[in-house]
Amino acid sequence: MTTTSRVGLLATIGLLVTAAVWGSTFVLIKDVVDRMPVADFLAVRFIVAAVVMFALFHRHVARLERRQLWRGVMLGALYGLGQLLQTWGLSLISPSVSGFVTGMYVVFTPILATFLLRQRMSTSVWLAVGMATLGLALLTLNGFSVDLGVWLTLISALLYGLHIVGLGHWARADEAFGLSAVQMAVIALVCLLATAGHGGPTLPPDRSAWIAVLYMALVAGAGAMLMQTWAQAHLPATRAAIVMTTEPVFAATFAVMFGSDVLTWRMLCGGGLVLAAMYLVELTPRREPPAEAIHHEV
Repeated sequence: MTTTSRVGLLATIGLLVTAAVWGSTFVLIKDVVDRMPVADFLAVRFIVAAVVMFALFHRHVARLERRQLWRGVMLGALYGLGQLLQTWGLSLISPSVSGFVTGMYVVFTPILATFLLRQRMSTSVWLAVGMATLGLALLTLNGFSVDLGVWLTLISALLYGLHIVGLGHWARADEAFGLSAVQMAVIALVCLLATAGHGGPTLPPDRSAWIAVLYMALVAGAGAMLMQTWAQAHLPATRAAIVMTTEPVFAATFAVMFGSDVLTWRMLCGGGLVLAAMYLVELTPRREPPAEAIHHEV
């Protein structure tokens, strides 16, 4: 195995770990947002993550070129808006429909990469996109109607697709710390502005809520953003998107493990299709230039 292959494998494993962490948060988020406003929860979560990341990586931020700083601002704004729209949409539709519509970023990502970056996608990659989409539908979809919540969530999926494409094109492995910190600060600002209408964010109401918020801020927020930024410096955007569709697979697994859901044939078939799609895309010969070469051309 070459050095490039080893790094690519590590990046894939890193994204899998990130998806597992995100999947573990569904039960926690459901409990916390029942006891505090959604925008307030997001603002506190990302402010904590931003403060910690800047305390650790402020020197890395200072070393970023102005162009990379602005790119971090744009990426953070995309992600922050996506978080707000996804969460607001979730308040209007069922979690299962929200999960499917959010996962549509796996469709948007190759389309955006094709039109914005002029990347050519192989037939096997498009097949993997279709398999992942069908798997997400089996995992999460149980009835579907197009209303405001669906449209809000669909727009958030488009923003996540743009974030994945932009991060894959702009991220450099040696700038992952600084770029992650900038993104997190902007995400926190976007969520904080969303609380301005009622005078700013309220704090978590009790100890268990604080523990959940800190886990989501430090592990599922700061840690996951750092891992995603580093991993996408080594993987094409479409591959990264397909690997990250394992998030609902992990969410369903945790739901079954903690007794909040029952294992069904839909979970098994849907999860199997998502995992098969990831396996297929990882076996596809990589005809694209190495990610590092693409990043250093811009």
